[in-house]
Amino acid sequence: MVNVLEHSERLVGLRHLFSRLFPEKIGLDFSVAIPTYNGGNRLAKVLDCLQWQLNTSDLSWEVIVIDNNSTDDTPDVVKHYQQTWNRQAPLRYVFEPQQGAAYARQKAIHVAASPLVGFLDDDTLPGMTWLISAYQFAHRHPQAGVIASRIRGNFETNPPKNFERIAALLALTERGSKPLMYAPSQKVIPPSAGMVVQRRAWLDSVPTELVLTGRTSTSMLAGEDTESILHIQRAGWQVWYNPQMRLQHQIPSTRLTRQYLQKLCRGIGLSRYRTRMLSIAKWQRPPMLLLYMANDIRKILAHCLHYRQDIIRDDVAACELTLYTASLLSPCFMAKRSIKQQLQKSRL
Repeated sequence: MVNVLEHSERLVGLRHLFSRLFPEKIGLDFSVAIPTYNGGNRLAKVLDCLQWQLNTSDLSWEVIVIDNNSTDDTPDVVKHYQQTWNRQAPLRYVFEPQQGAAYARQKAIHVAASPLVGFLDDDTLPGMTWLISAYQFAHRHPQAGVIASRIRGNFETNPPKNFERIAALLALTERGSKPLMYAPSQKVIPPSAGMVVQRRAWLDSVPTELVLTGRTSTSMLAGEDTESILHIQRAGWQVWYNPQMRLQHQIPSTRLTRQYLQKLCRGIGLSRYRTRMLSIAKWQRPPMLLLYMANDIRKILAHCLHYRQDIIRDDVAACELTLYTASLLSPCFMAKRSIKQQLQKSRL
């Protein structure tokens, strides 16, 4: 029995050694991907948290930083950590020149060396048992294509009054202390921050080119995470919330201003035509579009009647009105965007 255990430990040790030397060639148990754009001043905290993950000695895993065309010192930060990285998990640096969160995530999926890929934003700090909780949950639920984290905010300054009404728009997710599955009929999808995906589910279900590509330095158009998850869910995979996968979202004061929050709400609202129609059969889309537009108009009118002039003073109410209005305009916006993209392609 002792010889068997010693032999097993040697094999595990050799796997860890080869995974450090050749991470792209050795099949691992888990990949942690961190897409980042100009996150040099934020990455250190995330990497520090990953070095303190507990109960991972029997796992073979890796960390991949996806540099999404950064112009700051992100490469130097990763290089510094690579020199001092003393964990069994290798730390890899990958560059993705096409800016947009969707492109960075696609790159991560294609370079990952494991069947499970966990995504962390450069401002989300995982708890010390985040990784092992994700790994164990995935093995208990093999039909789970996406597993979402429990995300709480760490605010630099106090959020505006009634902030809880729009907290989910900043990827804050609190759905209780028990796991739950997102039913397709609910039309609710978790944020991508902290999500763990079955790599096979992504490769089989998510198109290489998404319609929504994510926020960039010049655009706040959001929804790329919802679009990806909807593709996976539509393919028959389950989407789950696991409260044991705990994250803290670092939210600076600049993201709590009315100006930023309204831009965020506008970007989310303008993407809604795509995310709404994606979960509906093609033949149902024309009547559902009319129903969605009627409901958006109802929300706008009810909101204005309820808050009246308070919208001027109430940051959250103003953001909600922006979201409803942008949602109503989303079909026209997406149609105009599509025509513009087709014209650009025809000129090439």
